[in-house]
Amino acid sequence: MPSPNSFLSLPLLPPELALAAGRWVKLIAGASNQDLAAIEDFVGIYALAGVHCVDVAADGAVVAAARRGIAWARQRYGEATDGTINRREPWLMVSLSDGEDPHFRKAWFDPLRCPPSCSRPCERICPALAIPPAQGDASGAVGILEERCYGCGRCLPSCPLGLIEERQQLLPPLAVAPLLAELQPDAVELHTSPGRAVAFSARVAQLQESALPFARVGVSCGLEGTGASPERLSRELWQRYGVLRKAGFAPLWQLDGRPMSGDVGAGTAHAAIRLLDQLAPLAPPGPLQLAGGTNSHSIERLNRRSGHQDGVVQAPVAGIAFGGVARRLLQPFLLEAERRRCRLLEEPPLWTAALAEARQLVGPWLCRTSPQGG
Repeated sequence: MPSPNSFLSLPLLPPELALAAGRWVKLIAGASNQDLAAIEDFVGIYALAGVHCVDVAADGAVVAAARRGIAWARQRYGEATDGTINRREPWLMVSLSDGEDPHFRKAWFDPLRCPPSCSRPCERICPALAIPPAQGDASGAVGILEERCYGCGRCLPSCPLGLIEERQQLLPPLAVAPLLAELQPDAVELHTSPGRAVAFSARVAQLQESALPFARVGVSCGLEGTGASPERLSRELWQRYGVLRKAGFAPLWQLDGRPMSGDVGAGTAHAAIRLLDQLAPLAPPGPLQLAGGTNSHSIERLNRRSGHQDGVVQAPVAGIAFGGVARRLLQPFLLEAERRRCRLLEEPPLWTAALAEARQLVGPWLCRTSPQGG
Protein backbone atom coordinates (compact mmCIF):
# COMPACT_ATOMS: atom_id res chain seq x y z
CA MET A 1 0.00 0.00 0.00
CA PRO A 2 1.30 3.51 -0.77
CA SER A 3 2.58 5.72 1.99
CA PRO A 4 -0.20 7.95 3.40
CA ASN A 5 1.84 10.98 2.40
CA SER A 6 2.67 9.82 -1.14
CA PHE A 7 -0.50 11.47 -2.42
CA LEU A 8 1.30 14.81 -2.07
CA SER A 9 3.16 14.04 -5.31
CA LEU A 10 -0.07 13.11 -7.14
CA PRO A 11 -2.58 15.46 -8.76
CA LEU A 12 -5.64 15.59 -6.52
CA LEU A 13 -8.77 14.68 -8.42
CA PRO A 14 -11.84 16.91 -8.59
CA PRO A 15 -14.78 15.48 -6.63
CA GLU A 16 -16.63 13.86 -9.56
CA LEU A 17 -13.47 12.22 -10.90
CA ALA A 18 -12.59 11.03 -7.40
CA LEU A 19 -15.98 9.29 -7.17
CA ALA A 20 -15.35 7.56 -10.50
CA ALA A 21 -11.83 6.51 -9.49
CA GLY A 22 -12.79 5.18 -6.05
CA ARG A 23 -10.68 7.83 -4.27
CA TRP A 24 -13.50 9.97 -2.86
CA VAL A 25 -13.10 11.13 0.76
CA LYS A 26 -15.79 13.05 2.62
CA LEU A 27 -15.44 14.78 5.97
CA ILE A 28 -18.51 14.59 8.20
CA ALA A 29 -18.45 17.62 10.47
CA GLY A 30 -21.76 16.61 12.09
CA ALA A 31 -25.39 17.32 11.20
CA SER A 32 -25.94 18.62 14.75
CA ASN A 33 -22.49 20.09 15.37
CA GLN A 34 -22.64 23.84 16.00
CA ASP A 35 -19.26 24.43 17.64
CA LEU A 36 -18.26 27.15 15.19
CA ALA A 37 -14.62 27.62 16.18
CA ALA A 38 -13.96 23.88 16.12
CA ILE A 39 -15.78 23.48 12.78
CA GLU A 40 -13.62 26.14 11.14
CA ASP A 41 -10.42 24.51 12.41
CA PHE A 42 -11.66 20.99 11.64
CA VAL A 43 -12.67 21.84 8.09
CA GLY A 44 -9.53 23.88 7.40
CA ILE A 45 -7.18 21.02 8.31
CA TYR A 46 -9.05 18.35 6.36
CA ALA A 47 -9.59 20.60 3.34
CA LEU A 48 -5.83 21.10 3.19
CA ALA A 49 -5.35 17.33 3.65
CA GLY A 50 -7.31 16.73 0.45
CA VAL A 51 -10.91 15.71 1.22
CA HIS A 52 -13.36 16.06 -1.67
CA CYS A 53 -16.43 17.04 0.32
CA VAL A 54 -17.26 18.64 3.67
CA ASP A 55 -20.64 17.70 5.14
CA VAL A 56 -22.06 20.11 7.73
CA ALA A 57 -25.31 21.06 9.43
CA ALA A 58 -27.84 23.06 7.42
CA ASP A 59 -27.23 26.17 9.48
CA GLY A 60 -26.06 29.58 8.30
CA ALA A 61 -23.44 30.09 11.00
CA VAL A 62 -22.08 26.55 10.57
CA VAL A 63 -21.82 26.91 6.78
CA ALA A 64 -20.03 30.25 7.20
CA ALA A 65 -17.54 28.64 9.61
CA ALA A 66 -16.91 25.78 7.17
CA ARG A 67 -16.35 28.24 4.33
CA ARG A 68 -13.81 30.12 6.46
CA GLY A 69 -11.96 26.84 7.00
CA ILE A 70 -11.96 26.11 3.25
CA ALA A 71 -10.73 29.64 2.53
CA TRP A 72 -7.88 29.15 5.02
CA ALA A 73 -6.88 25.96 3.20
CA ARG A 74 -7.16 27.71 -0.17
CA GLN A 75 -4.57 30.26 0.92
CA ARG A 76 -2.14 27.41 1.53
CA TYR A 77 -2.77 25.35 -1.62
CA GLY A 78 -0.17 27.33 -3.52
CA GLU A 79 -0.13 28.18 -7.21
CA ALA A 80 1.18 26.28 -10.18
CA THR A 81 3.73 27.88 -12.50
CA ASP A 82 0.97 28.92 -14.91
CA GLY A 83 -0.77 30.82 -12.12
CA THR A 84 -3.63 28.34 -11.70
CA ILE A 85 -4.51 26.81 -8.37
CA ASN A 86 -3.00 23.32 -8.23
CA ARG A 87 -5.32 22.07 -5.47
CA ARG A 88 -9.08 21.83 -5.97
CA GLU A 89 -11.59 22.79 -3.29
CA PRO A 90 -13.99 20.34 -1.67
CA TRP A 91 -17.71 20.46 -2.22
CA LEU A 92 -19.67 21.99 0.63
CA MET A 93 -22.57 19.67 1.47
CA VAL A 94 -25.39 20.23 3.97
CA SER A 95 -27.36 17.46 5.65
CA LEU A 96 -31.12 17.18 5.99
CA SER A 97 -33.38 14.38 7.20
CA ASP A 98 -36.81 13.17 6.11
CA GLY A 99 -37.69 12.12 9.68
CA GLU A 100 -36.24 11.28 13.07
CA ASP A 101 -32.60 10.31 12.84
CA PRO A 102 -29.76 9.93 15.36
CA HIS A 103 -27.62 12.32 13.32
CA PHE A 104 -30.10 15.14 14.02
CA ARG A 105 -30.41 14.92 17.78
CA LYS A 106 -28.78 16.35 20.85
CA ALA A 107 -28.53 14.97 24.34
CA TRP A 108 -30.08 16.91 27.23
CA PHE A 109 -30.34 16.65 30.99
CA ASP A 110 -31.09 18.92 33.93
CA PRO A 111 -27.85 19.18 35.97
CA LEU A 112 -29.82 20.14 39.09
CA ARG A 113 -31.19 16.60 39.20
CA CYS A 114 -27.71 15.03 39.28
CA PRO A 115 -26.78 13.77 42.78
CA PRO A 116 -23.54 15.30 44.13
CA SER A 117 -22.14 11.81 44.66
CA CYS A 118 -22.45 10.86 40.98
CA SER A 119 -19.16 9.85 39.36
CA ARG A 120 -20.40 11.39 36.07
CA PRO A 121 -19.71 8.52 33.64
CA CYS A 122 -21.45 10.66 31.00
CA GLU A 123 -18.65 13.20 31.21
CA ARG A 124 -15.97 10.56 30.77
CA ILE A 125 -17.62 8.89 27.78
CA CYS A 126 -18.47 12.00 25.74
CA PRO A 127 -16.12 12.21 22.71
CA ALA A 128 -17.11 15.81 21.97
CA LEU A 129 -16.30 17.08 25.49
CA ALA A 130 -19.85 18.43 25.55
CA ILE A 131 -20.39 17.56 29.22
CA PRO A 132 -18.25 19.81 31.43
CA PRO A 133 -17.07 18.82 34.91
CA ALA A 134 -19.46 19.38 37.80
CA GLN A 135 -18.96 22.71 39.54
CA GLY A 136 -19.63 21.35 43.01
CA ASP A 137 -22.23 24.06 43.55
CA ALA A 138 -25.81 23.82 42.34
CA SER A 139 -25.83 27.53 41.51
CA GLY A 140 -23.20 26.97 38.82
CA ALA A 141 -24.58 23.68 37.47
CA VAL A 142 -24.02 23.17 33.74
CA GLY A 143 -25.67 20.52 31.62
CA ILE A 144 -24.70 19.59 28.09
CA LEU A 145 -22.98 22.23 25.97
CA GLU A 146 -25.47 22.16 23.10
CA GLU A 147 -23.14 23.59 20.47
CA ARG A 148 -20.61 20.78 21.01
CA CYS A 149 -23.03 17.85 21.11
CA TYR A 150 -23.32 16.07 17.78
CA GLY A 151 -25.75 13.37 18.89
CA CYS A 152 -23.60 10.23 19.12
CA GLY A 153 -25.80 9.01 21.98
CA ARG A 154 -23.07 7.35 24.04
CA CYS A 155 -24.03 9.30 27.14
CA LEU A 156 -27.66 8.07 27.09
CA PRO A 157 -27.06 4.58 28.56
CA SER A 158 -24.18 5.78 30.73
CA CYS A 159 -26.33 7.67 33.23
CA PRO A 160 -27.04 5.38 36.23
CA LEU A 161 -30.30 7.23 36.91
CA GLY A 162 -31.46 7.52 33.30
CA LEU A 163 -31.59 11.32 33.44
CA ILE A 164 -30.27 11.95 29.93
CA GLU A 165 -32.71 12.19 27.04
CA GLU A 166 -32.43 12.92 23.35
CA ARG A 167 -34.09 15.79 21.54
CA GLN A 168 -34.57 15.75 17.79
CA GLN A 169 -33.74 18.79 15.67
CA LEU A 170 -35.66 18.77 12.41
CA LEU A 171 -35.93 21.58 9.90
CA PRO A 172 -39.56 22.60 9.19
CA PRO A 173 -40.64 21.88 5.57
CA LEU A 174 -41.32 25.51 4.70
CA ALA A 175 -37.83 26.53 5.82
CA VAL A 176 -35.88 24.12 3.61
CA ALA A 177 -35.97 25.82 0.19
CA PRO A 178 -35.31 29.38 1.47
CA LEU A 179 -32.46 28.15 3.67
CA LEU A 180 -30.80 26.25 0.84
CA ALA A 181 -31.16 29.25 -1.45
CA GLU A 182 -29.41 31.31 1.22
CA LEU A 183 -26.64 28.78 1.97
CA GLN A 184 -25.86 27.89 -1.68
CA PRO A 185 -24.29 24.48 -0.96
CA ASP A 186 -22.66 22.43 -3.71
CA ALA A 187 -24.44 19.25 -2.63
CA VAL A 188 -27.06 17.99 -0.19
CA GLU A 189 -27.37 14.80 1.80
CA LEU A 190 -30.77 13.38 2.76
CA HIS A 191 -30.89 10.94 5.68
CA THR A 192 -33.66 8.42 5.23
CA SER A 193 -34.96 5.09 6.59
CA PRO A 194 -37.28 2.36 5.35
CA GLY A 195 -40.92 3.42 5.44
CA ARG A 196 -40.31 7.10 4.77
CA ALA A 197 -40.85 7.20 1.01
CA VAL A 198 -43.50 9.93 1.15
CA ALA A 199 -41.41 12.12 3.45
CA PHE A 200 -38.36 11.62 1.20
CA SER A 201 -40.32 12.70 -1.87
CA ALA A 202 -41.44 15.82 -0.01
CA ARG A 203 -37.84 16.69 0.85
CA VAL A 204 -36.78 16.25 -2.77
CA ALA A 205 -39.57 18.61 -3.83
CA GLN A 206 -38.14 21.17 -1.40
CA LEU A 207 -34.71 20.74 -3.00
CA GLN A 208 -36.27 21.42 -6.39
CA GLU A 209 -37.96 24.52 -5.00
CA SER A 210 -34.57 25.96 -4.05
CA ALA A 211 -33.66 25.91 -7.79
CA LEU A 212 -30.02 25.06 -7.01
CA PRO A 213 -27.91 22.87 -9.36
CA PHE A 214 -26.64 20.37 -6.78
CA ALA A 215 -23.61 18.41 -7.95
CA ARG A 216 -24.94 15.37 -6.08
CA VAL A 217 -27.77 14.51 -3.71
CA GLY A 218 -26.42 12.01 -1.21
CA VAL A 219 -28.75 9.49 0.38
CA SER A 220 -27.64 8.25 3.80
CA CYS A 221 -29.15 4.93 4.80
CA GLY A 222 -28.41 1.82 6.82
CA LEU A 223 -29.89 -1.25 8.45
CA GLU A 224 -28.94 -0.70 12.09
CA GLY A 225 -32.01 -0.10 14.22
CA THR A 226 -34.48 -0.35 11.33
CA GLY A 227 -35.39 -4.02 11.48
CA ALA A 228 -35.28 -4.12 7.68
CA SER A 229 -33.63 -6.77 5.53
CA PRO A 230 -31.06 -5.90 2.85
CA GLU A 231 -33.69 -6.78 0.23
CA ARG A 232 -36.20 -4.35 1.69
CA LEU A 233 -33.61 -1.59 2.01
CA SER A 234 -32.69 -2.17 -1.64
CA ARG A 235 -36.33 -1.74 -2.70
CA GLU A 236 -36.50 1.47 -0.68
CA LEU A 237 -33.35 2.78 -2.37
CA TRP A 238 -34.74 2.02 -5.82
CA GLN A 239 -37.79 4.10 -4.89
CA ARG A 240 -35.48 6.95 -3.79
CA TYR A 241 -33.56 6.58 -7.04
CA GLY A 242 -36.71 7.03 -9.08
CA VAL A 243 -37.65 10.17 -7.15
CA LEU A 244 -34.19 11.69 -7.55
CA ARG A 245 -33.87 10.93 -11.25
CA LYS A 246 -37.33 12.30 -11.96
CA ALA A 247 -36.27 15.51 -10.20
CA GLY A 248 -33.06 15.64 -12.25
CA PHE A 249 -30.66 14.93 -9.37
CA ALA A 250 -27.66 12.58 -9.48
CA PRO A 251 -27.55 10.28 -6.43
CA LEU A 252 -24.69 9.29 -4.16
CA TRP A 253 -25.47 6.38 -1.84
CA GLN A 254 -23.95 6.65 1.65
CA LEU A 255 -24.08 3.21 3.26
CA ASP A 256 -24.20 3.91 7.00
CA GLY A 257 -22.87 0.76 8.65
CA ARG A 258 -22.72 1.73 12.30
CA PRO A 259 -23.58 5.42 12.72
CA MET A 260 -21.19 7.73 14.59
CA SER A 261 -18.88 5.01 15.90
CA GLY A 262 -15.67 5.26 13.88
CA ASP A 263 -13.70 6.50 16.88
CA VAL A 264 -14.69 3.50 19.02
CA GLY A 265 -12.26 0.94 17.61
CA ALA A 266 -11.16 -1.28 14.75
CA GLY A 267 -14.17 -3.56 15.02
CA THR A 268 -16.63 -0.92 13.87
CA ALA A 269 -15.05 -0.95 10.40
CA HIS A 270 -16.68 -4.34 9.79
CA ALA A 271 -20.22 -2.93 9.77
CA ALA A 272 -19.71 -0.62 6.79
CA ILE A 273 -17.97 -3.33 4.74
CA ARG A 274 -20.70 -5.83 5.60
CA LEU A 275 -23.40 -3.40 4.49
CA LEU A 276 -21.51 -2.83 1.23
CA ASP A 277 -21.37 -6.58 0.61
CA GLN A 278 -25.10 -6.90 1.29
CA LEU A 279 -26.28 -4.00 -0.83
CA ALA A 280 -23.80 -3.71 -3.72
CA PRO A 281 -25.49 -6.43 -5.84
CA LEU A 282 -28.94 -4.93 -5.12
CA ALA A 283 -28.32 -1.19 -5.18
CA PRO A 284 -29.61 1.21 -7.85
CA PRO A 285 -27.17 3.05 -10.15
CA GLY A 286 -24.86 5.59 -8.54
CA PRO A 287 -21.62 5.60 -6.54
CA LEU A 288 -21.56 3.71 -3.23
CA GLN A 289 -19.73 5.38 -0.34
CA LEU A 290 -18.83 3.81 3.00
CA ALA A 291 -19.80 5.53 6.26
CA GLY A 292 -20.79 4.70 9.81
CA GLY A 293 -17.97 3.19 11.87
CA THR A 294 -15.33 4.02 9.26
CA ASN A 295 -11.78 4.64 10.46
CA SER A 296 -8.17 3.98 9.51
CA HIS A 297 -8.85 0.22 9.45
CA SER A 298 -11.57 0.47 6.80
CA ILE A 299 -9.32 0.34 3.75
CA GLU A 300 -7.49 -2.68 5.16
CA ARG A 301 -10.82 -4.45 5.71
CA LEU A 302 -11.91 -3.53 2.19
CA ASN A 303 -8.67 -4.84 0.66
CA ARG A 304 -8.93 -8.05 2.65
CA ARG A 305 -12.53 -8.51 1.47
CA SER A 306 -11.45 -8.01 -2.14
CA GLY A 307 -8.53 -10.38 -1.85
CA HIS A 308 -5.96 -7.65 -2.55
CA GLN A 309 -3.20 -6.53 -0.22
CA ASP A 310 -1.28 -4.20 -2.53
CA GLY A 311 -3.67 -1.24 -2.55
CA VAL A 312 -5.57 -2.43 -5.63
CA VAL A 313 -9.19 -3.00 -4.66
CA GLN A 314 -12.31 -3.92 -6.52
CA ALA A 315 -15.12 -1.54 -7.31
CA PRO A 316 -17.96 -0.86 -6.50
CA VAL A 317 -17.01 1.34 -3.59
CA ALA A 318 -16.48 4.95 -4.68
CA GLY A 319 -14.99 6.20 -1.43
CA ILE A 320 -15.49 6.80 2.23
CA ALA A 321 -16.73 9.31 4.79
CA PHE A 322 -14.92 9.97 8.06
CA GLY A 323 -16.61 11.60 11.04
CA GLY A 324 -15.89 10.56 14.61
CA VAL A 325 -12.39 9.27 13.94
CA ALA A 326 -11.46 12.46 12.07
CA ARG A 327 -12.70 14.50 15.00
CA ARG A 328 -10.86 12.38 17.55
CA LEU A 329 -7.53 12.74 15.70
CA LEU A 330 -7.75 16.53 15.90
CA GLN A 331 -9.15 16.75 19.43
CA PRO A 332 -5.71 16.94 21.16
CA PHE A 333 -4.68 19.83 18.91
CA LEU A 334 -7.95 21.68 19.45
CA LEU A 335 -7.56 21.26 23.21
CA GLU A 336 -3.96 22.46 23.11
CA ALA A 337 -5.00 25.53 21.12
CA GLU A 338 -7.72 26.17 23.69
CA ARG A 339 -5.17 25.84 26.48
CA ARG A 340 -2.95 28.39 24.72
CA ARG A 341 -6.00 30.65 24.20
CA CYS A 342 -5.51 30.73 20.46
CA ARG A 343 -7.06 29.21 17.36
CA LEU A 344 -5.59 26.02 15.92
CA LEU A 345 -5.34 27.53 12.43
CA GLU A 346 -3.40 30.49 13.82
CA GLU A 347 -0.57 28.35 15.25
CA PRO A 348 1.65 26.91 12.45
CA PRO A 349 3.40 24.30 14.64
CA LEU A 350 0.03 23.04 15.90
CA TRP A 351 -1.79 22.95 12.59
CA THR A 352 1.20 21.38 10.85
CA ALA A 353 1.15 18.52 13.35
CA ALA A 354 -2.64 18.24 13.03
CA LEU A 355 -2.33 18.14 9.23
CA ALA A 356 0.11 15.22 9.47
CA GLU A 357 -2.48 13.25 11.46
CA ALA A 358 -5.23 14.10 8.97
CA ARG A 359 -3.06 12.98 6.06
CA GLN A 360 -2.43 9.64 7.73
CA LEU A 361 -6.21 9.07 7.70
CA VAL A 362 -7.15 10.31 4.23
CA GLY A 363 -3.90 9.64 2.34
CA PRO A 364 -4.44 5.92 1.63
CA TRP A 365 -7.78 6.71 -0.03
CA LEU A 366 -6.36 9.53 -2.13
CA CYS A 367 -3.71 7.07 -3.42
CA ARG A 368 -6.12 4.20 -3.91
CA THR A 369 -6.18 2.59 -7.36
CA SER A 370 -8.87 0.60 -9.14
CA PRO A 371 -8.21 -2.82 -10.72
CA GLN A 372 -7.79 -0.97 -14.04
CA GLY A 373 -5.16 1.31 -12.53
CA GLY A 374 -7.46 4.37 -12.43
